[in-house]
Amino acid sequence: MGKKAIVIGAGIGGIASAIRLAHLGFETIVYETNSEPGGKIRSSQFKDYRFDMGPSVFTEPQLVDELLNLNASSTSSFSYQKLPISCNYFFEDGVKIALPSGADMVSEVLHKELGEDKAQVYRYLKRLEDNYESVYPVFISSSLHRISHWFNKGLFRALLRIPKYGLLTTMNDMNRNRFKNKKTIQIFNRFATYNGSNPYEAPGMLNIIAHLELNIGPYMPNGGMVSITEHLYEHAKSIGVDFSFNTPVTSIKYDRNGIKGVTVHERNEEADLVVSNMDVHNTYKKLLTNIKGPEKILQQEKSTSAVVFYWGIKKKFPQLDVHNIFFSDDYEEEFRTMFRDKSICSDPTVYIHISSKAEAKDAPKYGENWFVMVNAPINTGQDWEALRMELRKNILLKLNRILGEDLEQFIEIEEYMDPIKMEDMYSGMQGSIYGNSSNSKTSAFYRHPNFSSQIKGLYFAGVTVHPGGGIPLALNSAKIIEKCVKRDFKLH
Repeated sequence: MGKKAIVIGAGIGGIASAIRLAHLGFETIVYETNSEPGGKIRSSQFKDYRFDMGPSVFTEPQLVDELLNLNASSTSSFSYQKLPISCNYFFEDGVKIALPSGADMVSEVLHKELGEDKAQVYRYLKRLEDNYESVYPVFISSSLHRISHWFNKGLFRALLRIPKYGLLTTMNDMNRNRFKNKKTIQIFNRFATYNGSNPYEAPGMLNIIAHLELNIGPYMPNGGMVSITEHLYEHAKSIGVDFSFNTPVTSIKYDRNGIKGVTVHERNEEADLVVSNMDVHNTYKKLLTNIKGPEKILQQEKSTSAVVFYWGIKKKFPQLDVHNIFFSDDYEEEFRTMFRDKSICSDPTVYIHISSKAEAKDAPKYGENWFVMVNAPINTGQDWEALRMELRKNILLKLNRILGEDLEQFIEIEEYMDPIKMEDMYSGMQGSIYGNSSNSKTSAFYRHPNFSSQIKGLYFAGVTVHPGGGIPLALNSAKIIEKCVKRDFKLH
């Protein structure tokens, strides 16, 4: 009989892990607490408006393609389009910048609109590209936690570039040293939010995130972000992966020899290996209650959460695009309020995703589906009802001021998400979206590894472990697990 693998959680990291394990020949089953796959990458329909409820930025589509093409007989129809505008940026003084992608075009626009030195912008973007390509094979698609990794020639070459990575400075300081316009610095600083961190504390190395959006550009999956889930889920089933929904795992079973399986519905299910795609903090606190977890990792500062309003807007706004940012006038204060005060400032940065700009069927002909998000602190017992209502008022004031509209009259559908709901639905510790923050120079080394050093056959996937937050990194966590399993089970 073949070996059996159990995956806990049908989020993107869990599905990707299941596909890779099935490809290695494991009989694979995924247990999911919720009634559908995808975790945060799911969709909801509110009357005539469809919303992607979670992640809205899609980069590195080749990682999804790679999974769908692992099986030679794959017939997936997954497709996507390149967005001509990476994001529209709005500032309080009336400046609006429609930023494309590609080093040439970005440097041209930032020179024309903000007076930046075109050659300087171009060189910086190319440096971020070089940094990314150097870092990717040794830090992003590989484990940092295997001894053999530290004797890799590629790693030594990457380490020689440390001064160029910006590990010893912050994102903000690195950007401030390159650009003269506060608005340019703010645009580059915002990429810290892609893994829930503070650009005034996070290491400059995280500026490589900008490479994916500004050099390469974002994509839009045809059918919306949820189509990523749909196609990976269908592919997983087609190669033999089983899914059991509404089936919470209540414990992970192990002995001195390693993993034994899991407990579901008060029965034990045996397995040769287990992958937890659950928030790693809650994996230890809820499923591994008899083992001492790596407290130094688990007690690190958590990343941000979010408050999202899903608005069905009965009006067209031609000045908006798929991705739109309305910046705070005091960006540093916004992050200080989030991380120090565990609150939301009165002038927050507002992100609006409008998928109907690319997928017309997502809204009625007369309207648009607005996913309106503000970064928020994790849940530490705040009065979220009061915070949400105050935030809603401040968002409308800001958008009305910049767009010159009275938006309240156009909102015909409204739903919301907050840190409490996120924790309940996705098991994220205190509503944190990305696990630990990256607000220190050593943060990369305080992400939990993709394998357990205490329990043989236990692995960890998803945004709360190495290599980090976001769809591409969650997919890479599954790739790293595949490498670990090949080695541990001698499948080379």
